[in-house]
Amino acid sequence: MTTPPRPAIELSADEARRIALRAQGFLGAPDRKSGVRGVLRHLGAVQLDTISVLARSHELIPYARLGAVGRDTVEAAYWTQTHAFEYWSHAACILPVEEWPHFAFRRRAYRSRPHWHHDLPDGAYDQVVKQLRAEGPLTATELGGAKNKGEWWDWSDAKIAVERALMYGEVVCTERRSWKRVYDLAERAIPDALLHDDLSDAECLRRLVRLAGEALGVGTRADIADYHRLKGEQFDAVVADSGLVPVAVQGWSKPAWADPKALETAPRGRHRTTLLSPFDSLVWERARTERIFGFTHRLEAYVPKPKRIHGYFAMPLLAGGKLLGRVDPAREGSTLVARQVSLDTPKAVAPMAQALLEAASWVGCDSVRVERVNRPELTADLVRALT
Repeated sequence: MTTPPRPAIELSADEARRIALRAQGFLGAPDRKSGVRGVLRHLGAVQLDTISVLARSHELIPYARLGAVGRDTVEAAYWTQTHAFEYWSHAACILPVEEWPHFAFRRRAYRSRPHWHHDLPDGAYDQVVKQLRAEGPLTATELGGAKNKGEWWDWSDAKIAVERALMYGEVVCTERRSWKRVYDLAERAIPDALLHDDLSDAECLRRLVRLAGEALGVGTRADIADYHRLKGEQFDAVVADSGLVPVAVQGWSKPAWADPKALETAPRGRHRTTLLSPFDSLVWERARTERIFGFTHRLEAYVPKPKRIHGYFAMPLLAGGKLLGRVDPAREGSTLVARQVSLDTPKAVAPMAQALLEAASWVGCDSVRVERVNRPELTADLVRALT
């Protein structure tokens, strides 16, 4: 583990929290001129996920920062004009296309590793590439079928081949169509100036560590490495040359690094009041979320229903720069249903009502119905605030 030089800069816990909020786009005036593409470039990665409640997570990310940007606008901003590509970063993520060269280290690693647990018949890989060259862009179904007739994970040869080509960088996912990946050859989807694996692993890692530090504002080794799912030793090898500066944060037990630009001015401006996707990069890492906000965040979608505390897709409430509660939403026709509302304080009632009404309007609902509140004595106040 890297032991940074004794930091000359010390931050209070509150300063670190505000720096993190500004870096993630939640403090200060939103950059509406740059729009969704600006959010993607600023964050460096937007996570994808199959769950759709109010909307899919990659739609919720710009909404939380910009407000009620149209959902069609979100999709068009991500996928048109070779602006972005999908690849493995923190998880499956939409990434700015200009970062293609900096994932060369990961493509090389995939090419050199065993082929998971999937065997391919001779010629299957070449056939998929040939078909994409002649007919692409195509989904796995259009390539010959995504699955065999067995269990749900039983991929077809075409699906195995095209996913392998995606990992290797010969094929790119250029959009999602009805949530299916649409594949095309990298030579068509990536601009010529970016289509190379020329950068060394160290150059790639240095760039991704710097990008993560800028997106987080301030973070520990684990925080910054986790952003693009780098190994700790990969972070250690490049952080000294990344441009990030060592800092000490009050109450943080581990060393930290910050984006030097984030330290130039004190974070000021208007706080966003909004609901966050559980896959928002502000709350990606549980330990960081607890350290900065004193808020325990866990996605319970994969927890057995009887054991859920806050609900299937509990969305944290951000207000005044703090996480004050969460809501598990659903939709019934034109009604947004707050199946379970968890409020940490009575002061969370008004911002929760505001966030619910704004989210309802964004997804085309004209009313909000509250089913359960963790503090029943606040139910009447919340219902009143929603009317």
